[in-house]
Amino acid sequence: MFNVINKTVALPDGRTISIETGKLARQADGSVVVRMGDTMILATVVSSQTAKEGVDFLPLSVDYQEKFASQGKIPGGFLKREGRLSDYEILISRLVDRAIRPLFPDDYHADTQIAIQLISGDTNAVPDSLAALAASSALMVSDIPFAGPISEVRVGRVNGEYIVNPTMDQKNQADLDIIVAATMENIMMVEGEMKEVSEDDMLEALRIAHDAIKQQCLVQKELEKAVGKETKREYNHEINDADVKKAMHAATYEKVYGIVKQQIKDKKKRSESISAILDEYLGGLSEEDMPASEMIPRYWKSIVKEACRNLALNDHIRLDGRKFDEIRQIQSEVDYLPGAHGSSLFTRGETQSLSTVTLGTKMDEQMVDGAMISGYNKFILHYNFPGFSTGEVRPNRGPGRREVGHGNLAFRALKNVLPADEENPYTIRIVSDILESNGSSSMATVCAGCLSLMDAGIQIKAPVSGIAMGMISDSSTGKYAILSDILGDEDHLGDMDFKVTGTANGITACQMDIKVDGLSFEVLKEALEQAKRGRLHILGEMNKSLSESRSDLKPHAPRSVILMIKKELIGAVIGPGGKVIQEIQNDSGATIVIEEVDKQGKVMIFATNGESMEMALSRVKGIVAEPEIGEVYEGKVKNIMPFGAFIEFMPGKEGLLHISEIKWERLETMEGVLEEGEILKVKLLDIDKKTGKFKLSRKVLIPRPEKKEEGN
Repeated sequence: MFNVINKTVALPDGRTISIETGKLARQADGSVVVRMGDTMILATVVSSQTAKEGVDFLPLSVDYQEKFASQGKIPGGFLKREGRLSDYEILISRLVDRAIRPLFPDDYHADTQIAIQLISGDTNAVPDSLAALAASSALMVSDIPFAGPISEVRVGRVNGEYIVNPTMDQKNQADLDIIVAATMENIMMVEGEMKEVSEDDMLEALRIAHDAIKQQCLVQKELEKAVGKETKREYNHEINDADVKKAMHAATYEKVYGIVKQQIKDKKKRSESISAILDEYLGGLSEEDMPASEMIPRYWKSIVKEACRNLALNDHIRLDGRKFDEIRQIQSEVDYLPGAHGSSLFTRGETQSLSTVTLGTKMDEQMVDGAMISGYNKFILHYNFPGFSTGEVRPNRGPGRREVGHGNLAFRALKNVLPADEENPYTIRIVSDILESNGSSSMATVCAGCLSLMDAGIQIKAPVSGIAMGMISDSSTGKYAILSDILGDEDHLGDMDFKVTGTANGITACQMDIKVDGLSFEVLKEALEQAKRGRLHILGEMNKSLSESRSDLKPHAPRSVILMIKKELIGAVIGPGGKVIQEIQNDSGATIVIEEVDKQGKVMIFATNGESMEMALSRVKGIVAEPEIGEVYEGKVKNIMPFGAFIEFMPGKEGLLHISEIKWERLETMEGVLEEGEILKVKLLDIDKKTGKFKLSRKVLIPRPEKKEEGN
């Protein structure tokens, strides 16, 4: 019934990955199951036989989803079923998409869907580093045109040792954690985070990753041959006319080149000037000479791209007139929004981010409920990219995959410079609103987010900046140009988009997409060194606004005090049904959060002013304080009995003030001596070791009357 074909590849440490096809999802154009340990991923690919009319791009969708059953879990919420992709799943989908998409033919426009499902999970084999291998393998066993194979691996560095596809525990201990995608010949994509590592360390991780990927690509070629899919389907998705293309180029190229050579800094003016050339050309054509509508934008795009690339490669000129390593003008400002806990406005050229920091309590932590990852996040970063930032009309439908990806890059850049959890009681949320965009808004988010953290008084380890690098190259001549702080247009026409963030001491995060074959490690090293110089320049500009974290929080920001108490006293602070803690919060206006940590009670008190904090802290201390023999307390009369009175001398603690300990004079009755609710000072004389009862005295605090002499 099944014609199962299975191939195996070994990792450097001896662990194996198997790729199987022919058993599951056989009606898809291609399907495989990739297994490592107990982690199993099913990847399928389906592509339409024809392209829709008027489509001049590849309509590719990549969806990675984790089945909760893979880890023996039931989803949360009311529906109890897997729903829309989580941010984590979107990020993995993007990793695969960015590695796969450039390898489809430029003229292939059929609807194509890659579905990747985690069907069995194992924390010793993290699935995100296997998803692209599964997707590429599914394409290789199909007849879909694809210039693969590719694969992805994660490289982590633990105690100085580089590990390919580390376990979850190893990943959490790593000071370098990157995912690398590559073909047999070239690195295609890099994404990851680091704890201030050097450029050389990162290059070494890339070399190790590529060596492992080459082996996985070889196995995929073997699988393709075994399945008999070495010949791919024929297709014709474009209407082309070489004469029309030649005529358009002859009539417009020099004019376009003349416009871009003017080095117009304003993006809108430059775009309008270039578009006017096309309008003029089309306006001069007769109806008989007018080319098919679908050819015009395609040929026009290639003409503009060629002119802009040649400007850099031949004349060494950028579109806005800058030198290759020159950074656009930077203006930054902190404390821009008086009502926020921290804020900054960062503008670099025509890209601008307004970022805020909000400090919350433990109750504001983000709950993560996934198949493989569950828990809480106390650092959150959200990136918003509204249509007006690029002068477009675009409905606000919530964050898309681009927003999730850009926000995650900035999140990774900043998270490793935050104080350790034990030093930081706050939940921190950064929001970056992009108000203008012309290249690298994610790097503006890093800079603005860092400044707003320092403005909020969060004691980060070191300031972080980010820069987007680009490259234009010509493989036939060997010419290349590495560009610092790229414009949006330079991103679209270039061969590399390389974002690097870091402190003065090293790299904290990176994201790289390469669109060209043959990028050598030497060129990559040159790009990293140029990025470092740019990163340090940007840090210098940021330092003009704020060079280190403020020594204190804003007056209206929540203050926090952490008090460690004995585990058995947690109940006393909370009280029956939460009565005690709610009463303290209502009376003081503070927020109190209690959790058990290492067999102790951790009491976190948050308040927006000193009076509120002092009141709450005093009440909690009173509850958890241990009575000390010999100490004097201010108590309250709770009950009066014939033999004395019970005094509450500490919150929740009452002792007996015997009738003989009230005054030095002998009292025959308690009538008229004390009143319920009366406040008086008492001294703790003793604590009964068996019963724990407290013995109090008032008379020892009163001067003893002198004895009357006999005969007087």
